Amino acid sequence: MKLNYKRTILVGFAFFLISAFWQAYDTIVPLLLKGKYGINEEAVSGFIMSLDNILAVVLLPLFGSLSDRTSTRFGRRTPYIVCGTVAAAVMFSILGIIGELWLFIILLLVTLLSMATFRSPAVALMPDVTPKPLRSKANAVINLMGTAGGMIVLGLGIVFHTNEEGKTDFTAYLCAVAVVMALALLVFLLTVKEKAWSAEAEAADRSAATPDEKTTTEKHALSKGEKASLGLILASVALWYIGYNAVTSKFTVYTSYVLDGLPYQVALLTAQAAAIVAFIPVGLIASKVGRKRTILTGVALLAAAFLAASFITTDTPAFLMYILFALAGIGWATINVNSFPMVVELASHGDVGKYTGYYYTASMAAQIVTPILSGFLVDLVGWWIFFPYAAFFVACSFVTMLLTRHGDSRPEKKSALESFDIED
Repeated sequence: MKLNYKRTILVGFAFFLISAFWQAYDTIVPLLLKGKYGINEEAVSGFIMSLDNILAVVLLPLFGSLSDRTSTRFGRRTPYIVCGTVAAAVMFSILGIIGELWLFIILLLVTLLSMATFRSPAVALMPDVTPKPLRSKANAVINLMGTAGGMIVLGLGIVFHTNEEGKTDFTAYLCAVAVVMALALLVFLLTVKEKAWSAEAEAADRSAATPDEKTTTEKHALSKGEKASLGLILASVALWYIGYNAVTSKFTVYTSYVLDGLPYQVALLTAQAAAIVAFIPVGLIASKVGRKRTILTGVALLAAAFLAASFITTDTPAFLMYILFALAGIGWATINVNSFPMVVELASHGDVGKYTGYYYTASMAAQIVTPILSGFLVDLVGWWIFFPYAAFFVACSFVTMLLTRHGDSRPEKKSALESFDIED
């Protein structure tokens, strides 16, 4: 059984446009709130920026489940992707021309609601059209597509000088991002055949199933052991996001207080570059040794990198920090590529959207909790707790993942060269 890389890339255009949007959102909305509307209070700005996570906890499972029950000639997920993308792109493009704060907040909420309607359906599409044993490899490709979307938007930021001091008019930039989203959607619509590809994946899973396995095309209640494993996987997702997101969201502040202005951009870019390089290899490794073992290795690497980073001081050579962040990026890629496939491995083909929603509920809830919890601890005992906090929660996820008994893939028995075969 071989992954069709071409199809996976085409399906990945849905995640490409999602990542493009969020990169632009995280870059521009804080600048608009501070520069155009004069909101200098971090608490107020932080609350507005967290609205997407708050909405996601409720809406992503809802629309994931709704898409499971949707049936159209275009498929289950495509209608949500089309309608949500069009609405979000239009609303996002006009945010820059709004002059009143109250109207800006309303349009921002509409934009976020539009994004929430199709995020779970878009992510659920990959497991829909990919046989179960190949989903880690496919998720690696999807992550690369998302990274490409974010990088293109970062490039647009340079072209449109979004970091220019005192700049408050980002209309041209927002319109350019909307165009990128529209073009990605167009490629998706012209190339992706959701219904046909989903049927092929179901047939492949059915033919590969062993006699004692449940037929993946039929909905079924999880056994007691499967429910326990699902809970442990979701707990693991929440725990490593609590640790990882604490670092990514506050590392810039940490460097200014503790490391005397170390060039944080280089450290973060190093982590991202290392993750990009690792995506495909860790997907291939998981197909050989299993997802659980691969994730446990990534968790150990990430926790060790964070713990070691707690000993970095202003006297430490900067390249050591970059090495640690490269290791953290590899660890995170190892976790990220394989964790979502473990969740949907427990789903039937008719429940993938719902289980996608479960995954995002765990990750988004963690991203709501960790800024508050880590901020409280830093205020209480000081910045020395920053990296140990992250390492502790990541290490806790090692325990919950170790206890998981379901959701892994059966390792493939193929030659290394055959793993790189590409179907047309």
